[in-house]
Amino acid sequence: MGMMRSTNESNITGFILLRFCDYPQLQKVLFVIILILYLLTIFGNTTIILVSHLESKLHTPMYFFLSQLSFLDLCFTSSVIPQLLVNLWDPMKNITYGGCVVQLYVSLALGSTECVLLAVMSYDRYIAICRPLHYTVLMHPRLCMALASLSWLSGVVTTLVQSTLTLQLPLCGHYQVDHFNCEVPVLIKLACVDTTFNEAELFVASIIFLIVPIFFILISYGYIAQAVLKIKSASGRKKAFGTCSSHMIVVIIFYGTIIFMYLQPANSRSKEQGKFVSLFYTVVTPMLNPVIYTLRNKEVKWALKKVLGKILGLNFI
Repeated sequence: MGMMRSTNESNITGFILLRFCDYPQLQKVLFVIILILYLLTIFGNTTIILVSHLESKLHTPMYFFLSQLSFLDLCFTSSVIPQLLVNLWDPMKNITYGGCVVQLYVSLALGSTECVLLAVMSYDRYIAICRPLHYTVLMHPRLCMALASLSWLSGVVTTLVQSTLTLQLPLCGHYQVDHFNCEVPVLIKLACVDTTFNEAELFVASIIFLIVPIFFILISYGYIAQAVLKIKSASGRKKAFGTCSSHMIVVIIFYGTIIFMYLQPANSRSKEQGKFVSLFYTVVTPMLNPVIYTLRNKEVKWALKKVLGKILGLNFI
């Protein structure tokens, strides 16, 4: 992303997002693909939220956090994809400075929130499987709301720190950005001063929001695995595994792509790799989440059929 300036260096008017300029023949194709995936993301995540709200049997901590995840994905994709679609279709490829600032703050806050929320969801699964008799007592509504609020608050705090520090860097007239959206690592590369402090701060934040949650998730699933192995019946083990498998798939996909983008040394990957990895976790992952949870979860499928049956006046069950 770059930024367009007037003759006065301090008067920034906007950025030029170069996005996939090395593949001009793919831009219209990408526009169609991304538009379809975005619509599927909206439909899938909205469906999860509505079904979790309308079906009383899904009024549990697990589906409360799942609806939070779906809402996060809706907001995150909507903070990036509309501008991306405009740039893929419009030959100008511009984004205003204000638009870039909003996108930077919002997308970083939502991405960081999701990192923490996935760790919270692993704790919920740990309580459900390792302490099932105390599940409703331990995971009471006030605690669930507090954990969700903590996730959102942590995202807000990190974006206020990281985004503010990044936007203070002088760019010295650099206005072309070889990316499709406003991200901290990309903006740091545009700076014309020493960015050691910013890179160190980004690395520390990445450790806090990537490595620490992953460590917490691994510990939770370590205890879960021990508890599942102690279950004598095969059907019991299968049911316990089924409640966690969807979450684990989402964790692997989400953290795998994010770690590649934020923890891998910048000089060890090509610009095109960074673009397509960023495109994957921005567009594909939010679309996959509701699909994974729906296809691998009998309760969600049952609730979806029941809600559709009520709306359409049919009996799918």
